[in-house]
Amino acid sequence: MLRQEASPSTDKSKFWLFLLAGQSNMAGRGAVEAIDTMPNVHVLTLNKDGEWEIAKDPIHFDRTYAGVGPGLSFGKDMAKAYPAVYVGLIPCAVGGSSVTSWQPDNAPKNENYLKAIERCKKAMETGTLKGIIWHQGETDCTAKGVTTYEQRLINTINGFRKDLGMPALPFIAGELPAFQMHFPDKADQLTDNPYVPQINQIIAGLKAKLENYDYVKADSTDHRGDRLHFNSASARLMGKRYAVAMKQYLKK
Repeated sequence: MLRQEASPSTDKSKFWLFLLAGQSNMAGRGAVEAIDTMPNVHVLTLNKDGEWEIAKDPIHFDRTYAGVGPGLSFGKDMAKAYPAVYVGLIPCAVGGSSVTSWQPDNAPKNENYLKAIERCKKAMETGTLKGIIWHQGETDCTAKGVTTYEQRLINTINGFRKDLGMPALPFIAGELPAFQMHFPDKADQLTDNPYVPQINQIIAGLKAKLENYDYVKADSTDHRGDRLHFNSASARLMGKRYAVAMKQYLKK
């Protein structure tokens, strides 16, 4: 797909940056359609080489089969709401990554966290970081994973805020979708996954424990046929929900 490099505004205060982090449902696995390649010159993305280009899906590059995620529709809605600024997306999600790999102090197994910090700091040379959107938790839907998920997610949030020098940086998480509550086993029979509601309870509960934190619901979403990943329409819908939540914090 043809990509077009772009130069952001020379005024850093008018180039708003947003980190996109988590695992595959943030990176995107939906089929790319014509609407996903329509450019908006006010929405840029930091490519894998650390250069700004006009955003088109797929904006992530964690896998060769990366597709439509929430990021682009989020960016376009933010640009529509704030026409005087440019929006810069910093894609850093990695499919299959556990929250362990997003810990600030878990070397050498925190490569995803460290790479996100590196890319954010590179982007902040030309813009102003405004917030983080996050979708992750599927890999931690295990009996062991749920017992430590809350504290590890708190560590991730606090780590980003500390290492990026922004203690009040808005952080918006996304629920795991209901279709993941029933997952095919090795015999391709649907079995209950009791850990999805537990992860979602943690994600929702952090709103009462952390400042400048919120979450978006994943109701009325559907999968691409694998009961794991959002289809394209649902990924776009999640992006719009992230934008609604982020705008509430930017108003503050």
